[in-house]
Amino acid sequence: MISINEISYSIVEEMLDFAEDYKIEPHTLANDSVVIDCGVKAKAGYEAGLLFTQVCMGGLAQTSLTHKKLKHEIFYPFIEVSTDFPSIACLAAQKAGWRISQEGFFAMGSGPARALALKPKHTYEVIEYEDDYDFAVIALEADKLPNEKVMDYIASECGVDASDVVALVAPTNSPVGSVQIAGRVVEMAIYKLAELGFDTRHIVSAFGSAPIPPVKKDAAVAMGTTNDASIYHGSVTLTVDGGNIKDFVPKIPSSSSKDYGKPFYTVFKEAKFDFYKLDPGIFAPAEVVVNDISTGETYIAGAINADVCMESFGFKKL
Repeated sequence: MISINEISYSIVEEMLDFAEDYKIEPHTLANDSVVIDCGVKAKAGYEAGLLFTQVCMGGLAQTSLTHKKLKHEIFYPFIEVSTDFPSIACLAAQKAGWRISQEGFFAMGSGPARALALKPKHTYEVIEYEDDYDFAVIALEADKLPNEKVMDYIASECGVDASDVVALVAPTNSPVGSVQIAGRVVEMAIYKLAELGFDTRHIVSAFGSAPIPPVKKDAAVAMGTTNDASIYHGSVTLTVDGGNIKDFVPKIPSSSSKDYGKPFYTVFKEAKFDFYKLDPGIFAPAEVVVNDISTGETYIAGAINADVCMESFGFKKL
């Protein structure tokens, strides 16, 4: 069985070896755990963001940058993500499935360490995946760095020593935050299918792209902008082998949600910032193309909505 923690740890080693090049700041805590600042105080950028995304996906994805049209004549940076292990990379690793709240520290946890802690356990039962490795690698979306007690908690949940835990940390409103959240465009499609009851193990390969949203000063606004990058401009192509995928395709895009049509921050504000009042179906890419190799058919659903994306990004022409 592939070990996503082992693969990710090799990426982390490269980041540590070239910390200055990636403009990240590693810290070894008193319990010998390692915290890598990728945007709290560090000035990390695109390259660190691409590696952060790869770690989130358990090392089972390729990430790259490209420059293409956001709307009409406006060119803008996009992240492109591809994986031949979509179920494991997206659900076993990248899914932000671990809410960490310890000692006044709060973060959403992603990455391969989740597979050791089984957060949440049901996810791993459904896709029949388990990992067993001596090191745990976690990616945290947070605006401050975890202390020893937080890292001790993560180590305990993962069943490893604190000295064998590495945490990558980046705030939502940071360059790395923008890159890694846009890099969840494929995960949005895979997660949506899983929630709809589709067996994601039928997905052979996945590719996606989304614009890297501008960094906002306010974290709440940034949460909206980073989600809108995929909701209104994310494009995903899936290669699937059976599973009756045709019945699921129309339900994948964000346009199938009742909350579709306005910038996410606006919808969230109207819901009085209560996630439980939101339709979870909104967390999906704008468009999907699905090739079912068991039938040779290809299906499409959804469409790019550049206008809402531009409104969310808040571009101002001078």
